[in-house]
Formats: sequence, C-alpha cells, structure tokens
Amino acid sequence: MKPAPFDYVAPATIDEACAALAEAGGGARVLAGGQTLMPLLNLRMSQPFIIVDINKIAELKGIARGDGCTRIGPMTRQCEVIASEALARDLPVLVQAVCHIGHHQTRNRGTVGGSIALGEPAAELPATAVALGATIEVRSTRGTRHIPAGEFYLGPYMNALDADELVTGVSFPDWPKGHITLFREVAQRPGDFALVGMVGALSVEGGRIARAGLGWFGMGPTPIRAKAAEQTLLGLPLDRIDTQAVAERAIADTAPFDEHHVSAEYRRTVGARIFGRTLREALKTGELA
Repeated sequence: MKPAPFDYVAPATIDEACAALAEAGGGARVLAGGQTLMPLLNLRMSQPFIIVDINKIAELKGIARGDGCTRIGPMTRQCEVIASEALARDLPVLVQAVCHIGHHQTRNRGTVGGSIALGEPAAELPATAVALGATIEVRSTRGTRHIPAGEFYLGPYMNALDADELVTGVSFPDWPKGHITLFREVAQRPGDFALVGMVGALSVEGGRIARAGLGWFGMGPTPIRAKAAEQTLLGLPLDRIDTQAVAERAIADTAPFDEHHVSAEYRRTVGARIFGRTLREALKTGELA
C-alpha cells in the first residue's frame, strides 16, 4: 500500500521543528529513524497531514558527558550507541540492550529518541531508560520539560508528550565504576520483540547492595520498574541474597498479558526464572570484583 497524502517539512533547527508541531495542532508525526512510522504510513494506520522530518537537525545528535549524567541526543543512531567507547565504559548495560534491538540494518537507521518516544512495551531501550532512572528532555514553543522515564509511559504506545512537544535529549545518570549489569530477554527469533525481558544495574559498596535499578519489558502495557525487588536488595550483603525470593518480588510488580504468541502465565514463569538466573550470575560477578 501507499500512504495517504501528507505535507512534508525538514526543519534545520529545534525551534523550527517545534514551530511546525505547534502549527499542526496534533496533526503532525515526527520522522526520526522511521522504523515504525513508515510501515504505519504505508498501511494507513497513521494518517497525519504533515510529516516533520528531524534528520537534518544537528543539535539532536551526539553523546556527551553532563553534570553527573550522560546525555544522548534523540537522533543518535542505535549503531552509534554500540560503537561508543564512552558508553561501553560508563553505561555498558545500555550498549548490551541496544545490541538486541532488531537487526544490523534496523540499528543503522533506528534512533535512540525514536525508540524512547514510541514506548513499545516489549522494546529494550524504553525499559533500560526506566530501569536506570533516565530523564527525558522535551521541548515545545512553550518551553522545556524534563520528565523521569518512569513517568513518561502512560500505556501501550502512549506517553506524556503533548502534541506540540519534541524529545530533545535523554540523560542517563552516572553509575559507579565497576557496577554490575543485568540483561536477558527471551524472543522467538533473534531480532524479534521480546516475549519476556529484564534489564538493570546494581552497585556494591562494602559487600552490600548500595543501589539498584531493575526493569522489565514485554511484561505489561508499558516498561515496568521492579521497585519491590530493588527495595528488597538494598543494603543486603551479597552472600545473603535469596535470588528466587527477589525474583518473586520482581514478578509481583509486573502486569503480564495473554496474546497469540504466549500466555500471561508463560511470562510470569519464564520471567521469574530468567530474573533469578540473571541475578545469581550478576552477584557472582560482584563477588569477584
């Protein structure tokens, strides 16, 4: 199929993009990588009257160190995240998560901001942003807002963006050097969306868990933070952690659903197993550090 007719603009600055979105009054769609938007247009599941292509806006690209954080521009390609030595050093679990997105061709075109803004419940990047406590910067002609990733997702493909707002940055807070990373997903085939996935990080001080950030994807209508499991882990010595009990606490925060691939019960069962196994392996790493 072919998309319905639409107008097209390719602004050169953030201000121009925001002005175009404001003028459209909710009838615009932003084109970043286009991995999801283009199929939706071709199937006429999305019929905007104007496309705002932000690929020419140089200030939306790049990875930079900030004050206690790493800021990633929304037009940074996923392949650039994988190639970044700074991210491999400071946010290794982010790189690990991005490596599981789609396929090589997908990551060459797909953007950090596009995935974050879409909020696919089974996608790796939104869950990683939630787990690590990222902040999403959005701008409009009315000004700039900073939204915690945990408050950004409202439902399946629903976020806190107003119709005239544009994602202009994603900031991940620093984690201590040598922190422990956790990542595992179960999918039908490599490159498919996860049926069940978990991601997170732990820091250890004096043999105890000092900080925890844990998240789920494919386990509910939005990315989900495993808050109960985080609270259970904080302050515990590494050799006193009951990984299975923590996994059960983590599952309690999820809202799995039945669909044509798997059942909610499958998600709960497999989720508990991969969480417990991944946590055990991560804690062994912490003991060796």
